[in-house]
Amino acid sequence: MKFRNAFRLIPALLLFSVGVLAQTPGAMPGNTSAKPAMGNMAMSGDSDKDFAMMMKMHHQKALEMAKKELADGKSPQMKAMAQKIVDSQTKEIAEFDKWLAAHP
Repeated sequence: MKFRNAFRLIPALLLFSVGVLAQTPGAMPGNTSAKPAMGNMAMSGDSDKDFAMMMKMHHQKALEMAKKELADGKSPQMKAMAQKIVDSQTKEIAEFDKWLAAHP
């Protein structure tokens, strides 16, 4: 499979993963909001731009979940993982924003 074809699967995979989380009993509050946002997002036809926009949204939802874990979690191991997610994905969101601004 060519990479170009693999990138076409990213939106579907992201929507699937959000859908699974939204239907998971005990899923974190607020987790379902990404499904409508991503599902209603118009694809531009530019694989790079679509990838950056979808991944940015995906990372934003991960940040919400990680911040919820930091606020309410009990496990030091899970809280440490949540902090790593906040640190790394905040940087990645900034990279996506920078790239998107340079490629309107």
